[in-house]
Amino acid sequence: MRTILFQGDSITDVERSRDNNQFMGMGYPLLISGTLHADYPGQFRIYNRGIGGNRVVDLYARIKADFINLKPDIISILIGVNDVWHEYIYQNGISAEKYYKVYSLLIEELKEALPDVKIVILEPFVLKGSSTEKKWENFSTEVHKRAEMARAVAEKYQLLFIPLQHCFDEAAKLAPNDFWLMDGVHPTAAGQELIKREWLKTGMFREECNSNKRK
Repeated sequence: MRTILFQGDSITDVERSRDNNQFMGMGYPLLISGTLHADYPGQFRIYNRGIGGNRVVDLYARIKADFINLKPDIISILIGVNDVWHEYIYQNGISAEKYYKVYSLLIEELKEALPDVKIVILEPFVLKGSSTEKKWENFSTEVHKRAEMARAVAEKYQLLFIPLQHCFDEAAKLAPNDFWLMDGVHPTAAGQELIKREWLKTGMFREECNSNKRK
């Protein structure tokens, strides 16, 4: 049985249970879990360890308890919007440069502790909405900088990268922004479905299934 770990902030958390791993929240980890468990019964153990409000430094602070100790075969990380948002709300954001440094350190230590782990980095994204429109120009510019840094980290360590901003930009041509992201940040059910589809397109889990069959 292979283990998949989803990590991130509230976009990943979505009211997951802290006590029962079967209650995966109501976001893309649940949607992906449902598909994989139905298509490949008994082949995956799936954890959601997203925590609302987390920044990249908060993920790094949890590296032992919520990454390494779970011994995952696949780690999926979506982080970055709070590194921007918390600067506007609490004056406690993370600069793009520090975001890159801490993200790199996180990946380096994960690869050292779990040399065979596969890591996928998801691109942070944003649309104009009720939580972002007042500072839209700065908000969108800064989230884009974190997206560039996330891509740079993926390239540096030769990790799979899933672009999402273009996906939401294109979706916003078909329906209003809040149809996809209720406040410009948090996905609706439709938005979570978009993330799920992009994640599954990578097919990375199929390698794990084939590995299971060989064993």
